[in-house]
Amino acid sequence: MFKLLKGDRGGQVFLTLLTLAAILIPIFNLILPESSPFHVSTFTVTLLGKYLAFALLALSVDLVWGYMGILSLGHGAFFALGGYAMGMYLMLQIGDRGVYGNPDLPDFMVFLNWKEIPWFWHGFDNFWFAMVMVALVPGLLAFVFGALAFRSRVTGVYLSIITQALTYALLLAFFRNEMGFGGNNGLTDFKDILGFSLQSDNTRIALFVASAIALALGYLSCRSIVTSRLGRVAVAIRDSEDRVRFIGYRVDHIKLAIFTFSAVIAGVAGALYVPQVGIINPGEFSPIRSIELVIWVAIGGRTTLYGAVLGAFIVNYSKTYLTGVAPETWLFALGALFVFVTLYLPNGIVGLLKRKQA
Repeated sequence: MFKLLKGDRGGQVFLTLLTLAAILIPIFNLILPESSPFHVSTFTVTLLGKYLAFALLALSVDLVWGYMGILSLGHGAFFALGGYAMGMYLMLQIGDRGVYGNPDLPDFMVFLNWKEIPWFWHGFDNFWFAMVMVALVPGLLAFVFGALAFRSRVTGVYLSIITQALTYALLLAFFRNEMGFGGNNGLTDFKDILGFSLQSDNTRIALFVASAIALALGYLSCRSIVTSRLGRVAVAIRDSEDRVRFIGYRVDHIKLAIFTFSAVIAGVAGALYVPQVGIINPGEFSPIRSIELVIWVAIGGRTTLYGAVLGAFIVNYSKTYLTGVAPETWLFALGALFVFVTLYLPNGIVGLLKRKQA
């Protein structure tokens, strides 16, 4: 690990702060009384856990956009698929505690007069099977999509449009009740995970810590890629794809490997997000969601990894704050921030900090 972080001061600071947060926040929530000024409420813990899941998602975007030049506007789809895989597991844990009291079928299936659970729901009552699907489904979709797109040498804005079309097609499909994923309402009303109540403070803390660990592992995994020979070739592809191809590298294979890996990371982020917010619906496939991811990375700073994490926290905290004090104008504020960064901070906030240190 120390070798990976050599020369990466920003990454060292980020992982140090993340470790401190994973240790101190549970203490401030579970041990300190509510009367203490240092007490952290369970609501805040859940909010921070959601931000950590978003930060992991931003990492996956920075890996393909910052280091390989692929502006993906479809990573929200991989995030949502991982979330649905987790949601399916959580739905089957409800049992007869649902509104209709059916021990075998989720409430929305009973409402639609379904007589039996669809075949593709089988196995999701097992946690480990669901976790395999969290990685496998987004990874498989990315592999198939990437194999077709990269082999056809689709690049630039055309690839971005195709990725956006992919997530929009999934949005329309998951809105349909016939798909078996809850239609417009999605999956919600979760009760517990691995037998522990999702409303429990201890469970919320466990999910927060799990998100922190996943983010740390995700960062180290991405860092190991970008500092390896594969990462150096990926940067060369970003800067001059034709030249790398003429040298003899299989550009499509390299793109496919990194693109698929980033989709798996996005799926894991979705799986961590769902039990903390308590719902997953087709809105997560919305193209605007994937565009927001790009804004996070651009504001934080591309090609740094920790900049993507910073951008995810800044934008989502701003969103939480502004939707409370100015719900009608927060989108304008977000757009103004993005325009400002594009015009005056092309390397994001991290680029500005580096410039001041120089």
